[in-house]
Amino acid sequence: MKEGALYLIPNGLGTYDQSIVTPQVKAIAPNIKVYITEHVKTARRFLKAADKATDIDSIEFYEINEIKDDIQKQMDILMEAKAGKDIGLISDAGMPSIADPGESVIRLAHEFFVQVIPLVGPSSLILALAASGLDAEKFSFHGYLPIKKPEREKRLKNLQSEIQRTGYTQMFIETPYRNHQMIESILKTCSNDLMLSVACNLTLENEWIQTKSIAKWRKTKLNIHKQPAVFLLGN
Repeated sequence: MKEGALYLIPNGLGTYDQSIVTPQVKAIAPNIKVYITEHVKTARRFLKAADKATDIDSIEFYEINEIKDDIQKQMDILMEAKAGKDIGLISDAGMPSIADPGESVIRLAHEFFVQVIPLVGPSSLILALAASGLDAEKFSFHGYLPIKKPEREKRLKNLQSEIQRTGYTQMFIETPYRNHQMIESILKTCSNDLMLSVACNLTLENEWIQTKSIAKWRKTKLNIHKQPAVFLLGN
């Protein structure tokens, strides 16, 4: 009997237009009958975008937040792959486990020798890095910086020191409704000659990417409130 695999299904970055679904995903995703997802509603919408004929009611869905601390449940789901069923892991946007939950399931799959197959799709981090003009060979991603202003600004100073020491581009994200606080802290903390790239609404019609020095950003009126963004600092 052929064993199943764990497929990492890339979701869109804020749209469910079928144009963002690759032929590979269209061919594979609708045939998977077991899904681990951030939110079932989001996964259902995506699968319907991939193939309108998908029988959603025939699919088993498990929300990652409900099983992330239940190793036995994760093992039980992965055993379905050992029994021949393919399993899909899908996040609300972009690639699963990249600044999103799912890495614990993937790690457990490797422990049980379940094949892990990543499918091609959008990743906001890679798109932002590629379009930034900053060093894309040497970079670090830090996820979310501290929420509290003093800790956030201290972390930004540390990132600037790391750029000066190593030359690595430093990437991070923020909850969209806190973007203005993040920009305010960056402009207050970072030196004039440091480069900042801001990439908003990637892959959407209102996509916006701009890279310039902190000195020039201080002369710019920027409104990205509640818009998904990636921030990059570098030389």
